[in-house]
Amino acid sequence: MHPRRIVDRALHLSSCGLNDRQVAEICGVSLGAVQKWRTGVRRAREEEDGRKLRSCPRCHNRILDEEAYSYLLGLYLGDGHIALCRKGVYQLSLSCCDSWPGLIEEAAKTLAAVMPTSSVSRRQKTGCTEVKSLSKHWACLFPQHGPGRKHLRKILLEAWQEKIVEAHPGPFVRGLMHSDGYRGMNRVRHRINGVDHWYEYPRYLFKNESKDILEICAKALDLLRVSWRYSRYNTISVARREAVARLDEFVGPKY
Repeated sequence: MHPRRIVDRALHLSSCGLNDRQVAEICGVSLGAVQKWRTGVRRAREEEDGRKLRSCPRCHNRILDEEAYSYLLGLYLGDGHIALCRKGVYQLSLSCCDSWPGLIEEAAKTLAAVMPTSSVSRRQKTGCTEVKSLSKHWACLFPQHGPGRKHLRKILLEAWQEKIVEAHPGPFVRGLMHSDGYRGMNRVRHRINGVDHWYEYPRYLFKNESKDILEICAKALDLLRVSWRYSRYNTISVARREAVARLDEFVGPKY
């Protein structure tokens, strides 16, 4: 990369009417460099690189789409994974079942909204699609990242994350349900006078092996005033009619 003074001198000579070859000879640079400076290609690339270096809401105070982040946080705590790649770049990956193409699209759109300077890609796997994005700052936005599986280590939200979830509990719970939860029909049998009677009702289940993540989910449901209970040690159930109707306002079935 050439010093700024050489670039400025080349641009000045170009503005004075010298052709690119003359400017290159005077400044002692390549013809291609002068052409890129004059047309703005290199400047645009430098500006783009600068934006990427200032892309982190935590490190550089870039404005964060908090509603999108709240949803992405839910997806990450459920099925997300962060891996350290080469040159200090982190890869945030979300595993989305192929049965829910709408979820795959929404996950990709949300990654782009939270980290707009990073591209989003997809990788087809058996039965699922990995939606992923590369950035040096994913670990800044998800300090829960660490070695090993989430249920084998402590998972706690930081104060700034808790504020975002408190402001946007609906998208957060939606992300959790879209990752490790579902909305389905529960069929119950009652035997009355020797005759089987069946009835069905909708319910939400959120299943996770991490006790910490279950507790985080429960707190968010409380913020939404949604009644819940543990149906198993690793499963939160929302089954009361009014609670399901309330959660439908924010989540709804996967698609």
